[in-house]
Amino acid sequence: MFKKYAAKAGLVVGTAALVAGGLAGTANAAEGAGYVGSGYTTSGSAVWCVQHQVNSIAAKVGRAQIAEDGKWGPRTKDQVVWYQNWVGADADGIVGPTTGDYLLRYGDQYYGGQSGYCAGLIPSDSRLGGMYVSTHLD
Repeated sequence: MFKKYAAKAGLVVGTAALVAGGLAGTANAAEGAGYVGSGYTTSGSAVWCVQHQVNSIAAKVGRAQIAEDGKWGPRTKDQVVWYQNWVGADADGIVGPTTGDYLLRYGDQYYGGQSGYCAGLIPSDSRLGGMYVSTHLD
């Protein structure tokens, strides 16, 4: 009788551990993804993601959008600087983990968030769940 209950308890504890570990592991954005901007990644999918995410936010507040061509240029940098100023981040025009977190959290959730296509391409330190920035988008 004891073995029966011990086996069930072990199964329950083991299942709970697997579920908790699995959930914790899948919620992470792209820690370690390369920075995006002048001197870093300047073309390709990561740049497109930055352009798309910042355009999504710009559209919500009535700001003009930029081309989503996957090429880093002065208009993309200006749009990133605008966004960094808007959220109160260091306005250096480079998308690092802090700016990346903001873009993933407040941009197009289909591509952003913690598991969208861009979550693996935009740098992030995975603070998405605990972040709160008072913006006009809330």
